[in-house]
Amino acid sequence: MRGLWAGFRGHVFVICALIAAWAAPGNAQPFPSRPITLVVPFAAGGPTDTLARILSERVATELHTTVVVENVAGASGSIAGARVARAAPDGTTITIGHWGTHVLNGAILKLPYDVVADFEPVATIAMGTQLIVGRKSLEANNLKEMIAWLKAHPGKATAGTAGAGTGAHVAGVFFKEKTGTDFQFVPYRGAGPAMIDLVAGQIDIMFDQASNSLPQYKNGAIKAFAVTSPTRLASAPDIPTVDEAGLPGLYISYWHGIWAPKNTPKEIITKLNAAIVAVLADASVKQRFAELGQEIPPITQQTPAALAAFQKAETEKWWPIVKAADIKPE
Repeated sequence: MRGLWAGFRGHVFVICALIAAWAAPGNAQPFPSRPITLVVPFAAGGPTDTLARILSERVATELHTTVVVENVAGASGSIAGARVARAAPDGTTITIGHWGTHVLNGAILKLPYDVVADFEPVATIAMGTQLIVGRKSLEANNLKEMIAWLKAHPGKATAGTAGAGTGAHVAGVFFKEKTGTDFQFVPYRGAGPAMIDLVAGQIDIMFDQASNSLPQYKNGAIKAFAVTSPTRLASAPDIPTVDEAGLPGLYISYWHGIWAPKNTPKEIITKLNAAIVAVLADASVKQRFAELGQEIPPITQQTPAALAAFQKAETEKWWPIVKAADIKPE
């Protein structure tokens, strides 16, 4: 019996050793061995969702895997942020975000995660701007007339946002302060649903990402009063800048990036970044981004380190401004 037990223990030892060897890091399956989920913090059809779908289709080809786009809307993108922050750091769950989700939310909302410390930057993918737009039937044809109309109807006009504390909301608050106007904010689960109501004439104005507004403007479904940048958009050169329209200095940069959960291995971040950089270099992708009013940053600004530095700089710039304005979630 002792001999049989000794032999049994020997077999168990060998099996355990084989399992341990198979599970060792050096023998792990190369990334990606499973589909990747790209979490979008807003509803389908909005500007961030559009960029995510353009990117995911090509990244899937680069990495020879499936990239599933999942919309996790609500609470200004913080529901999606919490989900990705808690996800396994293995590269199979990543998120797209922007100035609102990865800068403003940290200053406005009480979050169960840190917008900087709980994520690993992967790549900056686009630099965009906002448009100041209105419903087609609005009794104004330029920005000065729009401001005059708002002042003639204090507290009655409505401005759609992608949620309380989002970029559209913050831009609207600063617009109020700069112009002395007053209007009501109407929060939606994303810019896509808000745009649907603007086109339908259910709300009056929006401070919206160009990628969401340009298609509707070009179709003649809405009015565009100004671009919130010092230069006009190449894809819509007829829309004046805020400086030209009579509201100088109201600049809003609506940049987008990709993040993974904290502690995602560096080699996985490197692979994800390489795939994204390759996609952003494609001429057809550049054209599709440009049509949405998005500029792809120089390759030197597409690195994880560059995104980390830019996010830090934006946080240091905007957090004091937001807190001084006492912007609260509605």
